[in-house]
Amino acid sequence: MRGAFNDVSGFADIAEDLADSNAEVIIQTASVDTRSADRDTHLRSADFFDVDAYPEIRFVSSAIDEVDESSYIVTGDLTIRDMTKTVSIPLELIGVESDPFGNLRAGLEGSRRIDRKDWGVTWNTKLDSGGVLVSDKITLEFELSLIKNLAEAAPADSSETTGENEASTEAPEPVTEATPAPEADTAAPQPEAPESVTPTPAADEPAPPVPKAPESAASVDPKAEPAAEEFPPPPPVKPAETPAERPAEKAPEVKQSDSQPSGGGLGKLFGLR
Repeated sequence: MRGAFNDVSGFADIAEDLADSNAEVIIQTASVDTRSADRDTHLRSADFFDVDAYPEIRFVSSAIDEVDESSYIVTGDLTIRDMTKTVSIPLELIGVESDPFGNLRAGLEGSRRIDRKDWGVTWNTKLDSGGVLVSDKITLEFELSLIKNLAEAAPADSSETTGENEASTEAPEPVTEATPAPEADTAAPQPEAPESVTPTPAADEPAPPVPKAPESAASVDPKAEPAAEEFPPPPPVKPAETPAERPAEKAPEVKQSDSQPSGGGLGKLFGLR
């Protein structure tokens, strides 16, 4: 019978000197899978792994030795059902390659045969043929894919933190930009004040044009100012303009204007000029 544990995690810290290296593997016992639901339920029970009481199988290395080119022996403590035994596992390095995602991977394979009774897994049943259902010897097969953690990731994180700090320093700058907004609000009520000021010069404007008009008239004829308010001022303005153009012609025209109000055609009948 073959099976596997589908939930496996761990790490390997490989130093330049393998004596300083270490590894750890954690297996979730409930993830056992032998492609038979009934058998897997039995393996999770107290007869075997007892996953409720012992949810994990753990291996912690104590030594990693290179015995040949690409061949290693990893020695460590294997704990099953809270029972720990020291085992040595041979591993072969299959290769180191970069995967399509840019990760550097190392592949290793190995196997080791153990006696399950050394960890308290003793359940069995006899068969009609005289044998037993479960063998005491179990072969452990290892297929490992290790992904290298690049040391450059640490400075990259620090640079990101510095970038966040720089972003935090830039954050107050929009605050300063927000401050002029209320200044614009304060400027908004200010135009209201000039609007109240504009009516006052409007009242002042009608007053000055009145003195300016008489001042121009006074420059021409100071005596005509009182007459400017009544109807007589227009006639003195006309003689002032007419003598500049034709003094001889306009003088008789003024006399004719005096005769015309008395009667236009009657002057000819009485021989008047």
